[in-house]
Amino acid sequence: MSRAETNKSSHLHTVRGTDEKIPSLRRMLETLDVRYGHSDHLDVSSLPFACGDATAGSEAELQTVIVGKKQDVDLPLTIEQSNYFADILRRAAAGDTRKRVITELENYLTSNTEAVWENSWVRFPRRLLSSLTEEVFQRDLLADKEDPSQGNRSDLQKFLFKREGQDYVRIPVSYLLKLSLAEAVGSSPNPPPAMIRETARDLTGHFLNDNTSPETFSFHIISPTDRHGVGQAVAQEMAKRFLLTQLLTMYANERFRLLQNGQEAMVFYSPHPPLRQKKLNDCISDAFYRELFMSPCLSGWQRGEAKYDYMHLCHRVLSRSQLNATAKLREAGIITKNLVTLPNTSNISLANNGTHVSMGSRRLGEVLKGQNSGFTKIHEKYLGDLVVKITEHFLPLFVGTYTAAPYRLDFKDFHPEKALAFLPHELDYTHLRMLWRRWQKKANLKIFGRPLTPFGPLWLDRTISVLCGLHGDFIPDFRIIDYLVALMSTERSPALDGKLHNSDRLKKDLADLGVFDTKMSLYLFEKMRELETMGFSGFEARHYSLFEQFSGDMGRAVDIQNLLYCLAYKYLATGRISHTQIPDRPFVESERRQVIFGTAIGIPTFFIREDTDNEMIKMIVTRTEKVRHSRRYPGYLRVHNLEYRRALLKILQKDAADLIEMFQMEETIQELALRLEAPDRFAALGRLTGGILKEAGVSSPLQMPAEDFNLAAERYYRQHLRRRHSEEALDFLTADLVALGEGLGRAAHATRQALRFVLKEEGISAFLARLRRNICEGKAPETDLQKLIYLVLISVHDDRRRACQTMEASHGESSNVASIC
Repeated sequence: MSRAETNKSSHLHTVRGTDEKIPSLRRMLETLDVRYGHSDHLDVSSLPFACGDATAGSEAELQTVIVGKKQDVDLPLTIEQSNYFADILRRAAAGDTRKRVITELENYLTSNTEAVWENSWVRFPRRLLSSLTEEVFQRDLLADKEDPSQGNRSDLQKFLFKREGQDYVRIPVSYLLKLSLAEAVGSSPNPPPAMIRETARDLTGHFLNDNTSPETFSFHIISPTDRHGVGQAVAQEMAKRFLLTQLLTMYANERFRLLQNGQEAMVFYSPHPPLRQKKLNDCISDAFYRELFMSPCLSGWQRGEAKYDYMHLCHRVLSRSQLNATAKLREAGIITKNLVTLPNTSNISLANNGTHVSMGSRRLGEVLKGQNSGFTKIHEKYLGDLVVKITEHFLPLFVGTYTAAPYRLDFKDFHPEKALAFLPHELDYTHLRMLWRRWQKKANLKIFGRPLTPFGPLWLDRTISVLCGLHGDFIPDFRIIDYLVALMSTERSPALDGKLHNSDRLKKDLADLGVFDTKMSLYLFEKMRELETMGFSGFEARHYSLFEQFSGDMGRAVDIQNLLYCLAYKYLATGRISHTQIPDRPFVESERRQVIFGTAIGIPTFFIREDTDNEMIKMIVTRTEKVRHSRRYPGYLRVHNLEYRRALLKILQKDAADLIEMFQMEETIQELALRLEAPDRFAALGRLTGGILKEAGVSSPLQMPAEDFNLAAERYYRQHLRRRHSEEALDFLTADLVALGEGLGRAAHATRQALRFVLKEEGISAFLARLRRNICEGKAPETDLQKLIYLVLISVHDDRRRACQTMEASHGESSNVASIC
């Protein structure tokens, strides 16, 4: 649709497939109070997500381990004492099952040289809980927290047991964090000020006991008042949340005598499922895997068992879905023989860890709440789906540049039914075949010029690998490949066509195909968040893996995310892009998403149809250098991935020039160019890989076996990166507390009292400097940890107070963070 056509389109038109009449894009944007000046010049400051309009929040998934001897740690003890283990031993002795099964399980239990047990629970005497913590614990054991008359959960025995006459508590680390926070304020003989107690009480609900990994979400809605965007504010909030998580973990180690009893809990960022957990998953049943690793959802939900059942459903569905993907590979012609290595009936991808960043528009929210605005959820959905489609084209700019998940695959791992994971459910067969061929070429899986994949028997594949020098491949962002991140639409049920409830119709189709379940939330790279459902109108970015830095990586990525949403609305307001120009067919959807997956794998080229009717991708390819006609695929253009991303950057610099100036993001855009041109120095992938290689003592990922590289990555995340993140978070906390201390006036009497209670006569900077090394190394005295937890709570209280004042002063909105995350 041309701009002239947009200006003339004042009539109503019908949303495809419905009887709903909605205004033209121009009319809808005018309803949002988007302003057009002289000669229809767009006032970009009036667009949704412009300066001062965006709110934000984040949700982080973390990795947890327990370090300790086998006889002291819950996970190996639970396995050895389980009926499952006893049954396997009995069946192996009777010859009813392969002895290899029990050998592999025993090897998992006995060959742990580092004494690191991923996602293990902890156990400690119940008498160590203070009265406040005991009260929190008892409430979370209720079947329905809103109706105590229903009594306790039916699975109470999982969390309580007796040992040598003592009552013991057994809980996952994700729930340990909540109890640790309650204990920090409830165990002191001299109770902390009300500010600290109330803030701690409010924050306990932000530590979720969900899925396998600990999850935390923003302590408040982030809505900065300056002109520098939301990125830095989002990054600092997440850093402070991470620091509090570290302190609570260390405090629990001391307070609940975990260290004394041979259990050291550690929490850190790590993007992919642990290697040893994968090995364990290969030698146990899916039901036993869920028993060991699915968190019981004690915290975060009124009826925890219902949520726990939902997580079991997710695991069963994804496990079945990967099995069904194998059949699709046969249909696509990638598997041409009956000989395959079946994926495990228990899929481990739910143990991956990423970060979700949600952003809302105040303007959208206000207009939707207005009774006479004429802007309804129908229009919200129509515009929102189009914004998602536009934004997806730019996502290759994020992969490897701002986040990454470096990973190695050996030659033996290149069974297509395993390596391609969920991609058969995410890409059209044509793009899937192209991607697989290019991936094989990148990994140099050839002998005498002919492509070769593993045969199946490990001894044979290892022999071929050694004799033929087949080293496998290095993957920049394995999380995006190993997880179901973006389900492809069906022909009759597009996910992003602008119609209400389209995701429900798609889920029904996918459920019928054995791919998904209607009870689950639809997986997409970018997900629209409707006001009616979420309490805010905006979008959730779900494509972020691991940030190497909070400020430098996450802060800048969120600013670019905000810029893209604003640019998408600018395209809509100026008539550059409409739904018809990005058709809602599965092939077109797959055409744009193949670039994201290819970037995650590190494939240098991809192919676009010459006659594609996706005007958005056509515009990008037109500005891309070194494009040529494909010799292998007639009717297709061969596009270099790096040149495509350079073209995306050029489009930002040109089409979003006024937005970049408005947001004062010139430096961010220049820095993005450096990440593209010199990734080893400036991109997150280069820095993360460099740290892993230093940990491993080699100069290239391909110089070592995949298992050694991936274990080195886990050590790097657990030790060095955890320390780096802690140091950066401490810098933020120090700056905030010093500014808070220097700015105290009469209005901050409660804050002044709280700081005096914690520090007595010691200065803020001196106190933090004294503890810095111990905190970064993961060990500090219990009393000092408690004080530092209080300081973080004081800082968070001030952040929440200022955020609430900003929201109320600007638009009278509540500061309830649940509405943004």
